[in-house]
Amino acid sequence: MGSDVVQGSPKPRSVASFVDIEKPIIEHSEPGLQSPQVNGRRILRKIDLRVVPVLCVLYLLAFLDRVNIANATLFGLKEDLKLQGDQYNTALVIFFVPYIICEIPSNALLKRLKPHLWLSGCMFMFGLTTLLQGFTQNYGGLLATRFFLGVFESGMFPGCFYLLAMWYRREEAQKRYSFFFSSTTLAGAFGGLLASAIGKMDGVRGYRGWRWVFILEGLFTCVVAIVFFFLISDFPEEVKWLTAEEKQFVKDRLYDDVGHSQSDEKITFKSALGVLKDYKVIIGGFMYFGLIVPAYGYAYFAPAIIQSIGNHSSIHTQLLSVPPWACACVLSMVVAIISDYSGHRYIFTLLPTLVALAGFIILLVVHDNNHLQYAALFLASAGSYSAMPIIVCWFNTNLAGHKRRAVATGWQVGFANIGGIIAAYSFVAKDAPKYIPGYSISIAFIVLSMFACVAYLVGIAWENRERDRGNVRGVDLPAEEKQKLGDLNPDYRYIL
Repeated sequence: MGSDVVQGSPKPRSVASFVDIEKPIIEHSEPGLQSPQVNGRRILRKIDLRVVPVLCVLYLLAFLDRVNIANATLFGLKEDLKLQGDQYNTALVIFFVPYIICEIPSNALLKRLKPHLWLSGCMFMFGLTTLLQGFTQNYGGLLATRFFLGVFESGMFPGCFYLLAMWYRREEAQKRYSFFFSSTTLAGAFGGLLASAIGKMDGVRGYRGWRWVFILEGLFTCVVAIVFFFLISDFPEEVKWLTAEEKQFVKDRLYDDVGHSQSDEKITFKSALGVLKDYKVIIGGFMYFGLIVPAYGYAYFAPAIIQSIGNHSSIHTQLLSVPPWACACVLSMVVAIISDYSGHRYIFTLLPTLVALAGFIILLVVHDNNHLQYAALFLASAGSYSAMPIIVCWFNTNLAGHKRRAVATGWQVGFANIGGIIAAYSFVAKDAPKYIPGYSISIAFIVLSMFACVAYLVGIAWENRERDRGNVRGVDLPAEEKQKLGDLNPDYRYIL
């Protein structure tokens, strides 16, 4: 296979090449599979319908069960559990301890146990944990449920992104990634609407409204998890809803894009450390880390911020929290579609990040204009949640092979979620309503993300140039051996 097939071209693929990969012919196939005609567009539509929507719902419920504590606080959680000082913030933080530690092991188990089993099993358990959170009687019980929620949710985000990366080519992945990631913004919007309705159940059967938020949302997650055991798709090599010819088509188009999938290669502790020695992988963690802080700061504290801006009722506050999330969802999809169309990534991390930066700066300096402060929440949420899926997709799809994607994605998401701990302690009750430390910290980490993205861009551009010049190891290897190197293949070119 020539180097131009692997790299696409030293520049990102054009729209023409995007259409070309979908033409209804198997171009590279094993003997015996060259004669059948396979409709590439139909297969891609089938993948879109079978893979993406299920993962979107899965992560929507995961994110909802994670952040609904912010909605529950408006219905008496702090008062009933007698939370004082920073205890609420600590309850937020304890979630991230197992969440960070278990990211990479979870991705390894996802590969070994198959996605439909691992993801649906974890989904049922975090739904059950959320349900039990509604019955907690004290601060200790809240800490325990939040901890186990972190354990069972740890594999959801990196696992879903890892699975998506094994189905789609790089230049067509962004809008699918952003559609999946939009489930976080939909969860925020849906959570506000749902909480405003559930809050009216305050006192039903002797339970306060905050308890019903956890009980009903957790129960719904458990029911969906049982259904999803049968609906979540495994890796392309394993699914039963594709024919042999269709599997070969998927395999060939991905092989042309990123080389050998290495689906049979086991992930060991030593091989994982080998992946983490790559400086690009380390930078990828900082790219996402910088945006996790403002993103979680917004997700966990937006209801409290909105209530402090206008002194609204709990129900009205929940409803006012919906429009910024909806705006973030729309902007995220627009940015993703344009990014895929242009074949570029970096510029589409920069522009939304600048939007988020503007929003947090307004929140930092303006404290006497309720309408402008509320408008700034639109900028902060839309910018943060539009840039994040671009960063993860850019990083993840520039990797190749099961091992490198599983380990590097687990690292990026795991390390970055340390930012959740920082965010939880950045917005504390004593700083309300101005939250100057929280906004200042968010701004600093947005700038960190911007610098990390520039460093990653410079790094991969330099590596592309060195490979063009032949100044890298492995140039003389046979083509088949090169393909097994994944993105370390000297014929491979990174998307900028």
